Amino acid sequence: MPTYVAFLRAINLGAKRKFPKDAIKAATVAAGGSDVETYINTGNVRLTHPSRSVARVQRALEEAYAAEAGFEVPTVVFTTADLAALTERAEELHAEHDPAGQHYVTLYATAPTAEAVRAAHALEHDGEAVVVDGRAAYVLLDGNIHSSRLLSSKEFAALGQGTARTVKVLRTVTEKWC
Repeated sequence: MPTYVAFLRAINLGAKRKFPKDAIKAATVAAGGSDVETYINTGNVRLTHPSRSVARVQRALEEAYAAEAGFEVPTVVFTTADLAALTERAEELHAEHDPAGQHYVTLYATAPTAEAVRAAHALEHDGEAVVVDGRAAYVLLDGNIHSSRLLSSKEFAALGQGTARTVKVLRTVTEKWC
């Protein structure tokens, strides 16, 4: 059976969006997953699933997560091979940028449009830059996520709704699961 890594968006924020690891694991099994593991309580899940379609696995997980959590849980799913390649690209950009700040990778369920990618690539704010490649936007910051003008721009928002992880989290998840 294929192995996947799912990244859940906007969970365990505030009092109303709690979704503990045990509930995530139970919902993942209910969606047809097995060999389920989680990493930290921000919604990083490894699973095997009989489906060979990332989109089908994503739909099954989102339905099961909504049923278990009581709210919508946008989920982005990658094969382990795709995640390993995405993380390798993140490491390359991280090394090239020689970071003074943070590097985040925003993961998307579907690739942003070509028009949105062109507009995002044209952005550069005070040493900040974004590189969009497939279903990932690599955000290179010289400051932090909270003061980033790039992340608050309409061009970045036009890429779509995604879920962000640091390069460190992606590195750890890839080492553990890929």
